[in-house]
Amino acid sequence: MKQVIRKGLKEIIVDEVPDAPLIPHHLLIKPIYSLISSGTETASIHQEGILKEVAENPSHLRKIWDALKLNGPVRTASEVIAKFSEYAVLGYSGAGVVVGKHETVQDLNVGDRVAYGGEGTGHGEVILTGRNLVARVPDEVPFEHACFATLGSIALHSVRTADISLGTRVVVIGLGLVGQLISQLVRLQGGVVIATDLRPERVELARRLGADHALSGDASVVEATSSLTEGKGADCVIVAAASKSEAPCRLALQLCRDRGRIVIVGAVPINFPWEEMYLKEIQLLMSRAYGPGSYDPAYEKRGQDYPFAYVRWTENRNMEEFLRLVAAGRIDLAPLITHRFALEEAPEAYKTILDPQSGSLAVLLRYPAASEEKPAETFVPRRKVAVRTSSAQRAEFRVALIGAGNIARWAHLPSIKKVNGVRLRAIYSTNGARAKSYALRFGADYCCSDYEEILQDPEVDVVVITSRNQYHYQQTLAALRAGKHVFVEKPMALTEEECRELCEAVRNTGLHLTVGFNRRFAPLYVEMKKQLAGRTSPAVINCRMNSPGISGSYWMADPAIGGAILGEACHFADLIYWLLESEPIEVSAYCLPTGTQDPIGENNMVASFRFADGSIGSLTYCTVGSKTSGGERVEAFAQGVGVTVDDFKRLIVCGRSKRKSFNLWARKGYDEQWASFFDAIRQGREPEVTVIDGARATLCCVRMLESARQLRPVRIDLSC
Repeated sequence: MKQVIRKGLKEIIVDEVPDAPLIPHHLLIKPIYSLISSGTETASIHQEGILKEVAENPSHLRKIWDALKLNGPVRTASEVIAKFSEYAVLGYSGAGVVVGKHETVQDLNVGDRVAYGGEGTGHGEVILTGRNLVARVPDEVPFEHACFATLGSIALHSVRTADISLGTRVVVIGLGLVGQLISQLVRLQGGVVIATDLRPERVELARRLGADHALSGDASVVEATSSLTEGKGADCVIVAAASKSEAPCRLALQLCRDRGRIVIVGAVPINFPWEEMYLKEIQLLMSRAYGPGSYDPAYEKRGQDYPFAYVRWTENRNMEEFLRLVAAGRIDLAPLITHRFALEEAPEAYKTILDPQSGSLAVLLRYPAASEEKPAETFVPRRKVAVRTSSAQRAEFRVALIGAGNIARWAHLPSIKKVNGVRLRAIYSTNGARAKSYALRFGADYCCSDYEEILQDPEVDVVVITSRNQYHYQQTLAALRAGKHVFVEKPMALTEEECRELCEAVRNTGLHLTVGFNRRFAPLYVEMKKQLAGRTSPAVINCRMNSPGISGSYWMADPAIGGAILGEACHFADLIYWLLESEPIEVSAYCLPTGTQDPIGENNMVASFRFADGSIGSLTYCTVGSKTSGGERVEAFAQGVGVTVDDFKRLIVCGRSKRKSFNLWARKGYDEQWASFFDAIRQGREPEVTVIDGARATLCCVRMLESARQLRPVRIDLSC
């Protein structure tokens, strides 16, 4: 499909990307019209270049410095350069026809006229979005007006947040698209509308659309508002402006009466004088997106609606209500539409919005489906897009990457490119724009959003799985059965039974499977193992990992899909085994109290292991620390020797003498593991990390969680 893309910092293009596959609680929609959100979307288009952006947001420099310390200068520089050509999807408001639905969606059908929203849905010929972000369009509402539903629900939620009743005097600051909608909705709610903007033509439009008072946003607005409110000030001020200045908020405070309300809708810096806010006892309210459900994955992605009796106005119900008001003729949208462009003309549409002289307000994109009599019947998904013609140069190994995430671009793809005789064949991702972006950057032949394309491609020799943890087992098993070698990021699987099936699949196929336990190949850990190699008695190992990023709503923190323990602590379960070369036989573990959203108890754990040779090991994994308190520390003690490794950078060996080694940049072993893996395939020997190693690490973590739940030691019996 064709999709509108922001390429790099500011270039807008229309490119061909794979259609998204259907997933539970979602629908596929062929848009007829979509609406460009001039505020939200243009805020991500950095017209003035990188220097201006960094000057206004110095935090970017901190991010680069943090990345530099973690990944070194070469890979950090590569990522910074990639930002100038990276793809990003724009847009989140449109209307069209349902062309596909997952079986979990029961109340909508293929062919239904609908409006849709959702961050990241974008402007494209086929849209995937969650059921709770889709509303049926009344027959009286044309698609040109239905595509306003998302922005309309944003405006509607802000009016609900403002708690307006008959006679409430409301100032609306900023008469862009959302501000104009808010002004109309306030009037419907019985409020007295005082609309103001710096642009005279928008002030005049608000007056024509029914604002009780429309004022130019110059210095006289304070005096005029005072006069209109008998010197008392407005009961409520809704800030719908988009600005990098604090002026809209300062003006709102001036216009608001004692004990009045300020509602923030637009993207503005919030910085009020404390004394004036205190003396007026102002209520400051934030209006978040479309209403309850916004940014809640359970609601937006997993289709879990909020009970009607307890949450009357959700995102979806706000969209439906806005469309009802449009159908009833209570909202006038036609005067707001200033420009229409075909999808292919999207770059010109954005230029129009960014040009202050154009007088644009609502800018619509029209899709090819608008000229089709029955769009649902002509829909044929296209989930594979060629990026380049296959290279004439022969490659010993051709690789397909599954899951275009950060670990792939920062670690695996750069490492794969360094191995002689290896070529990237394909990129698979359910996010079509990201798949195309990665394919272009790393030189793949094609990108796709259907895993079957990879499995059925005879030119794919090795599948690299870097998707989310819950998909590793299924995707690995399918690749083995399709005759592909597999490199799977940790964890290999999430349950004991999944591990057994993968072990059996490797035995039956004779194919190579390895797991991304890169610490075995990191130079400082290799040295630590050498120091322990000559021991003649049991050892003691202590691992401490502080990972505050894996918390809250971050997907990897979810205990239902393994959380931080199966997802990350498995690294250290494998590391301890590898350092000792002795099987773990028992674990006793404790975690923080469970049942809280943050911190998540299951992700904060202390575990003690007993090994077959009498060695003991402890693992402390936490997500409650600070980013400045240190991350990874491993200490190993055997008779007459102590070895410590900190964050891949510092090694301390204490024996008859003390020796220190320090690396400025962390060396994490990715390059070395990839070279080793391809050598193993060439030579027909087992990889250094086997399927048994993957199973052991998963089993250790499963038993850790079991021990913490049961408050007793648990045996570890690896019998794959």
